[in-house]
Amino acid sequence: MRKVVLSKKAEEKLNSLFDYLALHWSIKVKSNFVKKLDKSIETLKNNPESFPESEKQKGLRKYVVTKHNTIFYRFDDHKIYVLTIFETRQHPYKLNKDLK
Repeated sequence: MRKVVLSKKAEEKLNSLFDYLALHWSIKVKSNFVKKLDKSIETLKNNPESFPESEKQKGLRKYVVTKHNTIFYRFDDHKIYVLTIFETRQHPYKLNKDLK
């Protein structure tokens, strides 16, 4: 099974998202999101090739965690590299910035 590696940008986005959910929603909403994210990561580990290639860059794939959050990643035989976790309500140009 492949190891999942988060980029610094993905870690920052995740921490920011966790803070936002806890502050503006509730601990329960945050907990539910964490459960969905954990399930998503397990699915990615087992079948990273199952998800569509992004139109943004060759070899870049995307996994929709919730309707508001998408994981963008690459993978090889040993690792899955999570480049960013994008909040889909943002302007799309921000995704281009995250992927640089």
